[in-house]
Amino acid sequence: MNWGDAEMAAGGEAVLMLGYGGPESFQAVRPFVENVVRGRNVPAARIEAVVEQYRAIGGKSPFVELTRRQADALEQLLQSQGAHLPVYLGMLFSAPLISQTLEQMLSDRVRQAAVIIMAPHRCQASFGRYLESARSAAAGFEPGALKLEFVPAWHNHPLFIEAMAERLSQAMTRLDPAQRSYARVIFTAHSVPEEMPDASAYAEQIAESARLVAISLGHENWSVAYTSRSGRADQAWLEPDVAAAIRAAKRAGVTALAIAPIGFVCDHVEVLFDLDVQAAAVAKEAFLPMVRAATVGLHPRFIQLLAELARARIGVA
Repeated sequence: MNWGDAEMAAGGEAVLMLGYGGPESFQAVRPFVENVVRGRNVPAARIEAVVEQYRAIGGKSPFVELTRRQADALEQLLQSQGAHLPVYLGMLFSAPLISQTLEQMLSDRVRQAAVIIMAPHRCQASFGRYLESARSAAAGFEPGALKLEFVPAWHNHPLFIEAMAERLSQAMTRLDPAQRSYARVIFTAHSVPEEMPDASAYAEQIAESARLVAISLGHENWSVAYTSRSGRADQAWLEPDVAAAIRAAKRAGVTALAIAPIGFVCDHVEVLFDLDVQAAAVAKEAFLPMVRAATVGLHPRFIQLLAELARARIGVA
């Protein structure tokens, strides 16, 4: 979306995609991490550890750029369908910030927007913060100036399941043919504290997505694991951690692994470091061949899903 393209937004309707954000250069890493933890008592050593994670994956995050590509693909698909809806991006912790994007939308005469949070599974961490941030920013506008219509949950939507299943199927072709049928598929998502009020519902959504993908592939050997745990050592988070799940698979006699990041829709540090670096190292130590499925990313079915969600939410035929 080219900001300032007021002609496209002249009908008053648009799509707003919300994401976490990420540093687009190594110089931006520390300010980004400090922004994320602002107001929390996070030890300096923990901040340094996260900075080193970004260094290990090339010194930056591809998240914003990849989400921008998804937005471009969505806008092009909508136009091809006759729905001339501009697609905007808003990020929680990096540019373009949600508040800045909403100001731009008002300037472009947008009056109603279908809002898509780029996370398949909902909890306070993955949905509530975006909702609160967008509503807080919009609260400063004139009443009714910009109506935000959040799309319904889509973790079990057939198009999402089809896209993830194809990504996983493609990854499994990289395993030895004799190992594919017996490989353990580990579906991964970001862990959250068990004390979070909606943590159990979040875990149920992840399990449902995983089950539907496994069914679509006819693959019975699968489990769910979590990544990116942080917080106090004495605080319980959703488990098992992916490293523990890999070691458990080895003890159970599993001979190959396929890791499917079902909780993420494009690559960022939680995929590129937690899976491609840490989980891969654990698998190597256990002498387990491991492949990692791509995220849904620009998969045509996923972009089609976004278009269907947006059109339905704001009533565009």
